[in-house]
Amino acid sequence: MAGQLTTGNTWHDRPVELLQRLLRFDTTNPPGDEAACIAFIERLLCEAGFQPFVKAEVPGRPNLLARLEGRGSAPPLLLYGHVDVVPADCREWQHGPFDGDVADGFVWGRGALDMKGGIAMMLAALLRAKAEKLVLPGDVLLAIVSNEEAGGDHGAKYLVEHHADFFRGVRYAIGEFGGFALYVGKRRFYPIMVAEKQSLWMRAYLKGPGGHGAMPVHGGALAKLATLLSRLERHRLPVHVTPVTRTMLQAIAAELPFPARFVFRQLANPRWTNRVLGLLGQKGRTLDPLLRNTVCPTTIRAGEEAVTNVIPREVWVALDARILPGYTKDDLLRELRAVVGDDVEFQPTFCHVGPSQLDMGLFDILVGALRESDPEGVPIPMLLSGSTDGRLFSRLGIQTYGYLPMPLPPDFQFAQTIHAANERIPVAAVDFGANTIYKVLQRFGDAEAYATFPASIPPVSGA
Repeated sequence: MAGQLTTGNTWHDRPVELLQRLLRFDTTNPPGDEAACIAFIERLLCEAGFQPFVKAEVPGRPNLLARLEGRGSAPPLLLYGHVDVVPADCREWQHGPFDGDVADGFVWGRGALDMKGGIAMMLAALLRAKAEKLVLPGDVLLAIVSNEEAGGDHGAKYLVEHHADFFRGVRYAIGEFGGFALYVGKRRFYPIMVAEKQSLWMRAYLKGPGGHGAMPVHGGALAKLATLLSRLERHRLPVHVTPVTRTMLQAIAAELPFPARFVFRQLANPRWTNRVLGLLGQKGRTLDPLLRNTVCPTTIRAGEEAVTNVIPREVWVALDARILPGYTKDDLLRELRAVVGDDVEFQPTFCHVGPSQLDMGLFDILVGALRESDPEGVPIPMLLSGSTDGRLFSRLGIQTYGYLPMPLPPDFQFAQTIHAANERIPVAAVDFGANTIYKVLQRFGDAEAYATFPASIPPVSGA
């Protein structure tokens, strides 16, 4: 059975097996149904001597909280992650998405990257600290949450709004998504997420004359939709180089030989950004959303499914917009209007605003742990093109670092594997991540920077 525990508290030595167990729980969201997976983690922690507790806003959508006490010389450090996953079509997979198979050097399954693999790393590191009686500088808190893939209302948002006392004193957290290997030329980089884009979901409504399907009309709602989609496809929004992305690009360029170094630096020059992105191919696709606000059409609704002979008077398309730190919804809409024109009505359905300042006090410790694990790798700061539960924990003054360290093969398409068929993670990466996070636990309160909370990157609001 997926939830059955083996005898002995040695899970900290078996993060790959732990990940396999987590993958075998079908926590597809919707509906989520994370209860069995959370119960498994709860029993695992209880066996190891923790006293975890569960909080839920609605039945079947629980969140687990646990604490490993330290000596109190540093603020608490939060480790958090979500166990819900996006849907998977079994017909498209080489290995079952909920089988947790190990094959060809990978662990296969929905959530292997996003983010049960990360949870396995965190749990293994925390259990090891407990088993080895590590003297921690401060408490380490663990939060395993539900519902992240659908906005976090029953997960992180619920905890932040109703159980904020548990997180008292926390300044830094480790969550998703960063620490994965990124190759530029022959150099291996480890982007650490320190900031993320803001989300704006909305519907674009277009209207036109309707009528009978036997009497064609011109300039109707569907024709206007075609124009809208064509313009979004052909025109990207303007380039903006924010402080985090500028620092990331400078760090990468510094490691490259000439002339690659010179060319890469031109990414930060808006006059040349698009041309250089084109030269970079797949790498350019990864970097593109870090350099502009983006809008992506996702869902279309027009007419009635069972009625073919009626020309609809109205059509709407769902748009997933992502806004750079330091910019606003109004900035995005102004740029979007310049592309699609005024004959569109936009109605926001979901919006969140991220933190306005960065707190980089833990960054050097994270860098040091990664360099010790992989001396040839180069850790760099990164802006995440998506959004995470970090936006919710930021309401409590908590700075999240996306830090799930993974050495990946150079040909591994990380961005194209998350949320896709055949999601998988290298076996070696799971062990690497667990060991690197353990190193962070050993030293997270040792640096003077941790006590003074400086910001070594300019405030995001200065973008």
